[in-house]
Amino acid sequence: MKIKICSAVIIALISGLLGGIAMGYQGVLADKLSFLVKTPEEEILIEDSLTTAEVEEKIITYIEEEFGIPEISLATTTTFQNGVYRLNLKIEDTDIPPVYATKDGSLFFPEAKEIISPEEKKEVACQSIKKTEQPMLEAFVMSYCPYGTQMQRIIDEVVRNIPELKNNIKVRYIGQIQDGKITSMHGEEEAQENLTQICLREEQEDKFYSYVSCFLKKGESASCLIDSGIDKDKLESCKKEESRGLSYAQEDFDLNAKYQASGSPTLILNEGEVSEFDFGGRTAEAVKSLICCGFENQSQICETILSKEEATTGFSETYSSGDSGSGSCE
Repeated sequence: MKIKICSAVIIALISGLLGGIAMGYQGVLADKLSFLVKTPEEEILIEDSLTTAEVEEKIITYIEEEFGIPEISLATTTTFQNGVYRLNLKIEDTDIPPVYATKDGSLFFPEAKEIISPEEKKEVACQSIKKTEQPMLEAFVMSYCPYGTQMQRIIDEVVRNIPELKNNIKVRYIGQIQDGKITSMHGEEEAQENLTQICLREEQEDKFYSYVSCFLKKGESASCLIDSGIDKDKLESCKKEESRGLSYAQEDFDLNAKYQASGSPTLILNEGEVSEFDFGGRTAEAVKSLICCGFENQSQICETILSKEEATTGFSETYSSGDSGSGSCE
């Protein structure tokens, strides 16, 4: 039997239930919260993992059908943290506490609690990372995604303070090439900016971070090309020649597919997906620590302590302005 009550009561009920506040409601709805989103028959059919959109649809549908809740939707972008999806939901215009789901969409949890300390969490995550002599962090972003710019701002901060790590980081871009033309989620402007940054990364590497650092402030590409001393003729020819710009971009997009890096940002270290949230969040110190965990033998440079403030999202004159976030563009 479905539970159907007025929207105001539903919001209070679910907010209390999912946030662990209204314990009395949990008893009433205990039979509804089995957390099993698949039937025994589906057990052998379900895939090991689903896309973020598929998990969102599955969990929202489950909550709607099991609780009879109308107008439930996403409040902000879903994130993947600690091996589970974190869905930020709302009922009508009211946010409710986040819920969590496994990567295969088979289980969902109304509440999650940390049971290890941040340092223990970091140690466990560090041990699981593949070690190499020279680790490579590949950060997949979109140039107009606010969370992509957030990650680029962090990487710029890392490189600025520890230049030795520059060779252990490669910023890559998410998109497609269709009918011989580069495309991106946020339209033509972003697609062309992605291509600009790809060409600078490949052919004017010494100017890449200078340009990106400038671009992250106001998103003004034209003035940043001048301020960074970019060879504009070389840049334009790179963007126009299929064997150069589009070829470089296709390499990034092939790796998108290989790693299933659909969200901006996605971090791949030594060919395995990693999470900055295991190391403290969207901070320069967290990303530096993550990279250093990829070394077979850590260098003394890893002892340098960087900013533990969360970087701001979007375009900003400052590294951290209080306007931070932990989402992604997908």
